[in-house]
Amino acid sequence: MTASTLPLVIQGGMGIAVSNWNLARAVSLTGQLGVVSGTALDTVFVRRLQDGDLCGSIRRALAHLPLPGVADEMIRRYWRPEGRAAGEPYRLLPMYRQTVSAMRERVTIAANFVEVWLAKEGHAGRVGLNLLTKVQLPTLASLYGAMLAKVDVVLMGAGIPREIPGVLDAFAERAPAAIRLDVIGDAGHEPEYLRFDPADHQAPGAAPLERPQFFAIVAAHSLAANLARKASGRVDGFVVEGATAGGHNAPPRGAGTLNDRGEPVYGARDEVDLQAMRDLGIPFWLAGGVGSPEGLRTARALGATGIQVGTAFAYADESGIAPELKASVLRAVADGSVDVFTDPRASPTGFPFKVVRAAGVPEQGDDRTRICDLGYLRSAYRRSDGRLGYRCASEPVAQYVAAGGAEEDTVGRRCLCNGLTAVIGQAQERAGGPAEAPLLTSGDGVRDLTPFAERAGGYTAADVVRYLLG
Repeated sequence: MTASTLPLVIQGGMGIAVSNWNLARAVSLTGQLGVVSGTALDTVFVRRLQDGDLCGSIRRALAHLPLPGVADEMIRRYWRPEGRAAGEPYRLLPMYRQTVSAMRERVTIAANFVEVWLAKEGHAGRVGLNLLTKVQLPTLASLYGAMLAKVDVVLMGAGIPREIPGVLDAFAERAPAAIRLDVIGDAGHEPEYLRFDPADHQAPGAAPLERPQFFAIVAAHSLAANLARKASGRVDGFVVEGATAGGHNAPPRGAGTLNDRGEPVYGARDEVDLQAMRDLGIPFWLAGGVGSPEGLRTARALGATGIQVGTAFAYADESGIAPELKASVLRAVADGSVDVFTDPRASPTGFPFKVVRAAGVPEQGDDRTRICDLGYLRSAYRRSDGRLGYRCASEPVAQYVAAGGAEEDTVGRRCLCNGLTAVIGQAQERAGGPAEAPLLTSGDGVRDLTPFAERAGGYTAADVVRYLLG
């Protein structure tokens, strides 16, 4: 993309599969940047197949996957033409570890290829892939799958994605790549790495791939400056995300005080120096609380190329949120009763996490029987015998403590993996108990969706773009 073709609007990459291929495609068709979420996409992929792939889109995309035999393997393993029986649990994938089987990598490659391919099908618009730096283990296979589908932009936040530009450079040449694995308690040990070699999956002599642009999502100008100087390759843009954005927020830089609702308090130290951003000479977009025509005009006046918007798109017809949840939230917006709580404890990452509360929206609570069977937010740690283990503060308390975690770290934690898959209608069934409850997240801007909530019959992604562009 040249300066003259950069989008004014980036549609936020909301996981798990809220920013699905339908939404990204709809935004891309308007000439703006549609983005699919890659978070837990492998699980979403196999669950869609187990639910029958009734529209045939997954199988249609798989037919174009340029890895011999992989499409047939995915269909043979996971497709249920008749769908699941009522109350039948989904078949689970093995949880990611530092080293996984070639088959496990192929699932992740196929999932990301399919999502990007479908978002790009039949038009020349641009499509991005959003990944979380914190969710390290599937990252390399996810990037390779998306690049096979000719993804245009990779966006990453929730950490410091310093190594990712170099990975994109390597994969463009079909060369192997590695990123350092974050390991708790690793002082005095040799670094551990995650490695991926395209040669393990592709046919010999495969042509080079196009290198997508890379946009880093940051909450501080100092991080942007660091990435501009020290990233392993070219950084093409920044998304500057404020604390009003949905999902995970960066922790405040103050003393960790809470307001009377128990939410983190953000102050002047958390404000991004936009002059410093302009001085970098790299395009940037503002995100969080800017999802309006006024927000776009203000961002442009401050030197930004445009804005990233998530919440308004999250409740559009094309998004992955289950229709009944969308309807409940929009009713609550219309009558003024919707609430967003920035929960300092919900996420096992330790980052504040926004939770939507509205009548008709069930919420995962403390009474949930703890189980960790998806594992995307597990952290690697060094065991006493020197080997690597994996733990999550949302797993059963005794299991977490036995893995060297502190019991106080488990208090108030929610299972984001299962809660977010429930939001898109893929709740796991539990034997002898209720199915997993959703954990719905949105930015503070959900309160400002009145212009859309008052529309009879819902609204589309194109409606959002028209509104934002005035």
